[in-house]
Amino acid sequence: MGKVTGFLEFGRVEEPHEPTEARRKHYREFYLRLSDEAAGVQGARCMDCGVPFCMSGCPVNNIIPDWNDLVYRQDWKTAIEVLHSTNNFPEFTGRICPAPCEEACVLRINEDPVGIKSIEHAIIDKAWEEGWVRPLPAAHRTGKKVAVVGSGPAGLACAQQLARAGHDVTVFEKSDRIGGLLRYGIPDFKLEKGVIDRRLEQMRAEGVKFRPAVFIGVRSPAGGVGSDARENISPDQLKADFDAIVLAAGAEQPRDLPIPGRALDGVHYAMDFLPLQNKRVAGDGGVPELWATDKHVVIIGGGDTGSDCVGTSNRHGARSITQFEVLPMPPDVENNPVWPYWPVRLRTSSSHEEGVNRDWSVATKEFVGESGKLKKLRAARLEWKDGKPQEVPGSQFEMPADLVLLAMGFVSPLQSMLEEFGVQKDARGNARADTDGARAYLTSVPKVFAAGDVRRGQSLVVWAIREGRQCARSVDESLMGFSELPR
Repeated sequence: MGKVTGFLEFGRVEEPHEPTEARRKHYREFYLRLSDEAAGVQGARCMDCGVPFCMSGCPVNNIIPDWNDLVYRQDWKTAIEVLHSTNNFPEFTGRICPAPCEEACVLRINEDPVGIKSIEHAIIDKAWEEGWVRPLPAAHRTGKKVAVVGSGPAGLACAQQLARAGHDVTVFEKSDRIGGLLRYGIPDFKLEKGVIDRRLEQMRAEGVKFRPAVFIGVRSPAGGVGSDARENISPDQLKADFDAIVLAAGAEQPRDLPIPGRALDGVHYAMDFLPLQNKRVAGDGGVPELWATDKHVVIIGGGDTGSDCVGTSNRHGARSITQFEVLPMPPDVENNPVWPYWPVRLRTSSSHEEGVNRDWSVATKEFVGESGKLKKLRAARLEWKDGKPQEVPGSQFEMPADLVLLAMGFVSPLQSMLEEFGVQKDARGNARADTDGARAYLTSVPKVFAAGDVRRGQSLVVWAIREGRQCARSVDESLMGFSELPR
């Protein structure tokens, strides 16, 4: 371990960041990495527990105590080697992962947990600064061709692992740029897109080919994130051209709110709204004019996507921002008895700090407009009993609303894609595939695999990376009879 008494001597240190008023004026990242010294002090707090619950709490099983100790000793080069051994993209998780590892940290039983995420952020950013992140091309090529459908974290992790195993990998993406929801679902103030681009350059040097603006399927998708596709390739053609196919297209069918007035101009899915701003930041012209500027904005959904809508609306200069959540307000205290599991408690994001009116136990009943345009909404208070909501009599209220953003999560992958591939689906509409055994990640269709949200449903970036890595090993085994890739 780093310092035997470190957890007694040092407190948790927050990453340096801009104040709210300053950061609301731009779309750049405003959280900076810890200095080398501060990261070392934070690493000294790690107790190197006999049972490192942080590792089991992390879906990719990062070897957290080891790189905490290495950072404490300022051995940064070995630290990035240990970190990269389990995580292809720590620059993504170090920025946008909700850090289940920290909720599992033993120190959290009675103190603030070790700032694991901030140490991870510091390790990878220093590695890029020092030029330690370099291409790792395969020594030998296998001659096998693999298609990866979708370029989010699951698809990219799978593609990189397969390329390093010597396979010829092509990644297909229906958007005009590679990155999936990393690119167009997460605002630049949380993840600047240059962070993605530099990793893609490494992957190109390792032999991965990228084909953006290509939709895999015959039918145009209903719902989901907008497509920029200029070309369609049928699943049958893909099966004929490649030795294996990995479906990693995410779960992008949004949950709708089919109430009166849903068709009014001014009611949009969050993913109709967020990608447009990312395109503007990227310098694109001709982006549709969907803005929150000088509008009363209501965001329905209390998760991360809703929070991203809050931050973007603040930067647009919204007149007011309200965020509804149908569930009751979580407690504003630590819920320690559930350790080391994910606790239910009030979480305030950086976007919430920038200004929003948050309201819980609210059911939106109707959107009201004039001449086809949204003007207000009607809602009611809920009372939760035995896990079920009941409308409070006489609690209905109205409020002005010029823009409503539906951020209630995603229900499944696009069904048309799964149907065209002919893969079996589970009860929730995801691609059915096991994660263990000889058929791990293999769907009901020969040589077609599935990983990430397309298989497990809407989840975290770190789960996507885990499944992409594990799926790559299964694909490699199926093609070669064995695999040296990590499980």
